Amino acid sequence: MLKFLPDRLADKVVLVTGASGFIGSHLCCSLTNLGAEVHATSRTERKSPDLQWWQINLSDVTSVRKLFADIHPQIIYHLSGHVTAAPHLPLVLSTFESHVASTVNVLTLAAERGCERLVMTGSLTEPQFSGPEPVPSSPYAAAKWASVAYGRMFQTLYKTPVVTVRPFMTYGPKQNPDKLIPYVILSSAHGRIPKLTSGEWKADWIYIDDVIRGMLAATQVGGFCGRTIDLGSGVTVPIRSVVERLLTLMGSSVRPAFGAMTDRPSEEIRAADIDYTCEILGWRPAIALDDGLSRTIDWYRQQVCSQENLFSGREPRL
Repeated sequence: MLKFLPDRLADKVVLVTGASGFIGSHLCCSLTNLGAEVHATSRTERKSPDLQWWQINLSDVTSVRKLFADIHPQIIYHLSGHVTAAPHLPLVLSTFESHVASTVNVLTLAAERGCERLVMTGSLTEPQFSGPEPVPSSPYAAAKWASVAYGRMFQTLYKTPVVTVRPFMTYGPKQNPDKLIPYVILSSAHGRIPKLTSGEWKADWIYIDDVIRGMLAATQVGGFCGRTIDLGSGVTVPIRSVVERLLTLMGSSVRPAFGAMTDRPSEEIRAADIDYTCEILGWRPAIALDDGLSRTIDWYRQQVCSQENLFSGREPRL
């Protein structure tokens, strides 16, 4: 049982950065349903009846300072930043700005003005301290690693109430069609062969609703600021197995082209420590993999019926 009461979020002024993203959009919906006053940020102009949108570049500290002065957030979810595990050199500077610079700006303003809780997101791609000199596998992994370190520093030195949650391989409705699970679903729905890696890499898959429950709990439970908590299933499943389960659940005769894409180097295999998360938050995943995949299939099938241009045909991104 979760150790928090959802009604404590009612009437809170909540800032969600990166609110137009996969996790951010689901989080905003839940916060709105709980009665929070939700302020959402995006780099592009957006409008919706339930949210107050702010167009902002979070790597610009002057803009962040004005944002905090305008809305006085009590709770902050910092989710912004471009997500890709690709190891390409052109991603270094853009990833630094969208993750590290923006995180330092948000942390600084939260420390200056005060807040009840700031929830940051870590990444399963962060290097583990299993060897003498851990090395990030991508610019994104390095940026998340540095951002989490800044969060811990702010909590220790300035008593900023920072908590880091680490969502593992999250999937579900509304995910970018170029991501693995929607890519396979939409390829199959259009009768096209999905082009994939060998499928041997294993990941800890977690349904979006479970992640949102954990993130909501992370704003309410006291006594663990400065720590990082995992949001995952605690079990790793190979990509090949997930793809095969998807196609079986869809009743599809399409056979994926495993090995058509090159496996990424240096990708670690890790499972979430959900026993620790349960000890801290009282949280455990509630939605099994096949159930989550079925829900995701149903949602994308509905989209295929209403949006013919949903499928991009590009190779998947994890």
